[in-house]
Order: sequence, then structure tokens, then C-alpha cells
Amino acid sequence: MKVTVYSTKTCPYCMMLKSWLKYKSVEYTNYNVDENPIAAQSLVNISGQRGVPFSTIEYDDGRIEKILGFDRSRFETALKGSA
Repeated sequence: MKVTVYSTKTCPYCMMLKSWLKYKSVEYTNYNVDENPIAAQSLVNISGQRGVPFSTIEYDDGRIEKILGFDRSRFETALKGSA
């Protein structure tokens, strides 16, 4: 499973999500879209919008779960692989 987070430095929900993932010992790749224009364009291409936090969870079987915002219960389910 590969977790990717698109965030900004000033977004409180981004900070909460990253803290929660760290607390849950979930490794993830973070892209700061306010500093990286390529990541910002990737965010728009994948999600169709610019809102953060936006996350993708890529499962070993090729499925991709896309989550906008910090929806803790949805993350719990997705991280168990039953999304």
C-alpha cells in the first residue's frame, strides 16, 4: 500500500492528517503544493480540483482510493484495505 498526501504548509487539516498518519505509523509521501508547482498540477490532474488535504491510497492490487479532506473514519476503512 502506498499513501500520498497533497498538502500546504498553512492548512490545519493537512497538519492534523499528517499527525494522525504518523500516530498510526503509516508511512506516506507528502507533496507541498504551495511550494511545488508540478505537485500542484498533479493534484489537479488526479482530483480535478485544488482542495487540500487530498490523499491517494494505492493498494497492491492496483486499486486507488482518493480522499478529499481529513475524514478519519474513511481513512481507517481505507487503510484496512476494505475501501
